[in-house]
Amino acid sequence: MDKLMDNPWFIKIMAILLAVLLFSVVPNSGSKTNEINVPGGNTTETLVDIPVKAYYDTENLVVTGIPDTVDVTIEGPIPHVQSAKALKNFEVFVDITNAKIGNQKVTIEVSGLSDKLKATIKPSSITVAVQEKVTTEFTVEAEFNNDLIKEGYSAGQPTVKPNKVKITGAKDVVDRITYVKAALEGGDILDSTVTKEAQVQVLDKELNKLNVVVEPEIVEVTIPIKSNTKTVPINILEKGTPQEGITIESMELDVKEAVISGDENVLKDTENVRVEVDVSKISESTTLTLPVIISTGVTKVTPETVKVTVVVKSDVEKTVSGVPIKIRNLPEQYEAVINDPENRVVNLLVFGTGTAVTELGPNNFDIFIDLNGLTEGEHNVNIQVNGPPNVNWEPDKSSAKITITRDNA
Repeated sequence: MDKLMDNPWFIKIMAILLAVLLFSVVPNSGSKTNEINVPGGNTTETLVDIPVKAYYDTENLVVTGIPDTVDVTIEGPIPHVQSAKALKNFEVFVDITNAKIGNQKVTIEVSGLSDKLKATIKPSSITVAVQEKVTTEFTVEAEFNNDLIKEGYSAGQPTVKPNKVKITGAKDVVDRITYVKAALEGGDILDSTVTKEAQVQVLDKELNKLNVVVEPEIVEVTIPIKSNTKTVPINILEKGTPQEGITIESMELDVKEAVISGDENVLKDTENVRVEVDVSKISESTTLTLPVIISTGVTKVTPETVKVTVVVKSDVEKTVSGVPIKIRNLPEQYEAVINDPENRVVNLLVFGTGTAVTELGPNNFDIFIDLNGLTEGEHNVNIQVNGPPNVNWEPDKSSAKITITRDNA
């Protein structure tokens, strides 16, 4: 390089090149196409929602009252203002490194701006609360909407995993914690056990959400869902009165028990279900399909219908003739003569079911008149009949005419 500088031809060539270069950059005074516009003057811009940083002992302190953003108005030369507006290469902050516990006023500052710019911050100062940071462990309670449980089902005790969380925040805020809940979201009707993730909510006694840090924020909630069922007997309830001449001998169900569903308290108080048989409409043996009737609060029954086999017997009639009338309780000093009926016998019209009637005869009945307390003279006395059970009868005479005289023997 030193040798080239010593060469006169090299120096001459460099001089010519420099002259050409200078000629090309000097503006032509007669032309406006090469004019240079040099900006000048000041301007003002307001930048909104500029984030605020805070410097303090984050491990041991909690500071509240610091706004998330502020508005910054910058004033100065146009290029510098436009550059700051475009790049936002400055920082707005509060320095609370020497803060003490309690409330105090601090100034919001800005750094990183050109010294040619003036910045005005709104607000320029704030009051912050500096508090001790504490961490406490709390048990999480599961919360869900019982209205989402399907009818006939119930929810068991829900579980939360993990069931405890660490909550960090200002001491006075942590002291206000009343509820730590994990609410199961969703509107699906539940008829089986469900497990879902839920966010932990920290609330005070008035159910206001508290500004704290929760670890973990998300927990797993499991709600066991079970069907409420109970097996109960099916009872037969007779309604109405059997038709004349019809006797209900038996009624049998094809299924004797039913499974019912409903609220646990309802099931606890329900001992049976029933079918109702209207016997007034039955004239012969038959099999009926009838609904199973449930009480209020029972939501489901299985089976819903059952078959009832009804066995009936129709009454038959028979006349039992010549049953003698006996005299009872006649004092020894008297004699009694039955004047009517003259033959001293009564005929009975007997009716009942089947063989209970057809096999009856005079010996199956005891017909008598009771003369207790009667004295001499003529009397009308009621005729009384004793007979076998399960049959009915009707005598052709309801009373007897008698004459009582004194025995002269």
